[in-house]
Amino acid sequence: MKRIPFVFILAVLLLAACAAAPQTAPIPDVYGGAAPMAYEQKAYEVSNTSVNGVAVQERKVIENAELAIVVADPKARSAEIAQLARELGGFVVSSKIYERTMPSGASVPEANITIRVPAASLDEALARIKADVVEVRWENRSGQDVTNEYVDLQSRLKARQAAEAQLLKMMEQAQNAEDALAIFNQLIEIQSEIEVLKGQIKYYDESIATSAITVQLIAEESIQPIQIGGWRPQGEVRDALQALVRFLQGFVNFIIWLVIFIIPAGAVIITMLALLWRLLRWFWRKVFPKKVPAPAVKAAEE
Repeated sequence: MKRIPFVFILAVLLLAACAAAPQTAPIPDVYGGAAPMAYEQKAYEVSNTSVNGVAVQERKVIENAELAIVVADPKARSAEIAQLARELGGFVVSSKIYERTMPSGASVPEANITIRVPAASLDEALARIKADVVEVRWENRSGQDVTNEYVDLQSRLKARQAAEAQLLKMMEQAQNAEDALAIFNQLIEIQSEIEVLKGQIKYYDESIATSAITVQLIAEESIQPIQIGGWRPQGEVRDALQALVRFLQGFVNFIIWLVIFIIPAGAVIITMLALLWRLLRWFWRKVFPKKVPAPAVKAAEE
């Protein structure tokens, strides 16, 4: 068997490098900085469907949600949310319970918890988390389309696997240790890149298949108004502020009307009245001229 030219090896490596040209965008930190826990799932394959004969790429979307709720007992509600995640087939990413000191000096418990649930159960999980709470302070739901990054990873993986197959064939045909070592070194590098790509694809699969929900739990006690002998200074402050705002609104509205309407309209009216007065005076003098006796006639009569 003839010796395999080393130039052929370089050609295979060049082909693999060209296929790796597209760069993958950084993978979003959908786990909130915490390492993802084990989650068994069937990896999704990028598939095409046909609509009226036109191929349509299945979209890959990562959905997450954040919300803050007011509850009577943050610690107990945090445990319920963790149990909810397990019931829906998800898991707890992180959980924290701490004490917050109120202006009155009292300490109230608060909690933060992040869970991951199957994407198909996101609506159900949010509905159950918000059920029977004192108040939902705020809620934010977001989605990130990673279809392009996912397809790019799949393409790069196929190119690396094709290069790996070629290198394996070349290694079987190598006739000396020098060629075999060169092929082996390149094969190790290609296989390392394949494992990295597989890991990134698996990460996307898990991020797409599960949704992260971050919940801030606020104690009901922390939002209660201060009372002193039945008197609520907080309410008086609120009423005073509202009265001040209403006064400022009325004053600003008056200034706006004064500058934009009253002053210009008054100037126009005064100008028109002045012109009318001048016109009337001129007309009166024309119609009823003032008669003054001549001095000569007056002297003759005397």
